[in-house]
Order: sequence, then C-alpha cells, then structure tokens
Amino acid sequence: MTHHYALGIDIGGTSTEFGLVSKDGEIIYECDFPTRNFSTPELLIDAIYADLNQSGHLDKILGIGVGAPNGNYFTGNIEYAPNLIWKGIIPLAQLFENKFHKPTLLTNDANAAAMGEMIFGNARDIKDFVSITLGTGVGSGVIVDGKLVYGHDAFAGEYGHIRVVPNGRLCGCKRNGCLETYCSSTGVVKSIHELDSENKSFSPLLSIQNPTAKDVFDWGDKGDLFALEIIEYTAQILGSALADFACFSSPKAYVLFGGYAQHKGNFATKVKKYMEENMLVIYKDKIDIRISSLHDKNAAVLGTAAHLFWNALKK
Repeated sequence: MTHHYALGIDIGGTSTEFGLVSKDGEIIYECDFPTRNFSTPELLIDAIYADLNQSGHLDKILGIGVGAPNGNYFTGNIEYAPNLIWKGIIPLAQLFENKFHKPTLLTNDANAAAMGEMIFGNARDIKDFVSITLGTGVGSGVIVDGKLVYGHDAFAGEYGHIRVVPNGRLCGCKRNGCLETYCSSTGVVKSIHELDSENKSFSPLLSIQNPTAKDVFDWGDKGDLFALEIIEYTAQILGSALADFACFSSPKAYVLFGGYAQHKGNFATKVKKYMEENMLVIYKDKIDIRISSLHDKNAAVLGTAAHLFWNALKK
C-alpha cells in the first residue's frame, strides 16, 4: 500500500475534481473537468481514465473513492441527484469498476468532505461534528463518535433539504424553502434578484451579467450596502438553521467548507452570532463554527480516498 494511492473523485454540480492521495493525505496529482460538459457519466469516466493514462498514473491506483450528490454508500448508486444533469438512478461505482477494474466506493459528497475533515483537516481533534459544504448546493456530513451517520438507506444528513422558509424558494428537489435555496452559492445569487432592499438599485451587482457568490462577497468587502445585506441575510438563515440542527446530534462543531465559506471576511462570525441567538439554552456556547483547513485542497477528494484507505486498513 505504501507504493500505491487511492483515486479520490469529487463529482459536483459544477465541476468534477480528482486526485491521487496517499494514506497520509498527500495529493500527488490532481485535475478537474466541468461536470456539465459530459452528457453521460460514462463519458466523464472515460475522460478521467484517459487523463490518468496519459499522465502515467493508472498503475499507481489501489482503489477508487467517489463523492457525489445523493451517492448511496450501500448500493454504489447515485439516486435522483437534483444538482446533476444525469437523472434517475446511476450505478456509478459499478461503471468505475467496469472501466478501471479497481474496487470503488461511492458516498455522498458531503460525507466524503466530513471524512476528509476528520482524518486530515480541522476536525482531527473531535469525534462529534457536522461538516457543511456550501457549493452549488448545501451538503452535510454528520459524524457521531467518530463514525459517519448513514441511516438505514445511506441518505442521513441531508441538511440542505430541510425546509427553513415556509413556502419559500423552489428547490431542485421540487419542494419549497429548503436551506439550499438560500445558503448555497446558487442561493446567494438568487438573493441578488429576490431580496428587497432600498440599496438594491445602487448596487454594482445588478450590472454584472452573470454574478456569482464570490462577486457578492467581493463587493461586500468594498462596502457595497446591498452586498452586505445579502451576506447578513445568508448568515442569518444559516445560523438559525444550525441552531435547530444542533438538537439532532449535539455536535462539538460545525465545519464550513467550500466557496464563500473560505472568504477572508467575517461570515463565520456572523453565522455564529445568529446561531447563538436562536440556540436552545442547553446548547448555548458549546458549539464551534470552524472553517475548513482544507481550502487549499479538495476535502471530498481527500475524504473519499481516506474512506477507502480506512476500510482497507480495517480489513
């Protein structure tokens, strides 16, 4: 095993990132592709295979770990992922095994990120925490006593699809008011168009053709009042939601990962403020808001690889 690596793959709604990872968390090679460029999962798998073959890394792969939205750890299938262009049930682990002839583990992308945080990242000192990934969607990985919570069907921990605003924004899951529709990077962009504000008409955000969450936070740094309102609004909804979610597993920390969570501003401080304001008294001042220490790496790539190594070592 010391001469081989796990291939960790993070399939997101926007991009797919993959890398070769040692059991110590060293990424020796990484690459990425736009997920939406591939009309079928088979085409994406072919592209990953071709890249690794061309770069001379195929013979180094011990096994494959894949993190994907709605990835079912028990079945190896992606099941009805709202943020992917591939619909229905996709036997992804089997497709990778057919192509690479290597054992493949599939898990939810947020679960993979949680594993990365626990083994390599900012949660190495705790055994009870929840990772919150803020990307195209909102994902969560729940760790209790050092173990991922899967539930009976591998779909535990879908915090992004807990409804936080009655009759709110339409979500990709076809319901209304999910946390994802407000606190994902996509949700932040929606707030540009949907949030009422007297400062809105004066904001440079409205002149950007395809604004991003990064634009909102960048203009917030520059003092744009409407951008600052959006940031405050997002922190308020997320902080309030995290206060409610504490009742489920009483975590020692929430670890925020991805996109604007890594922004240099004080977003995490704002989230903490609103979380404490809405917290049940028995949980007050007990739960940290941490920022992922893997922002310069890919937590889900590390997590899927770590999960693979973890299982191999136990066997």
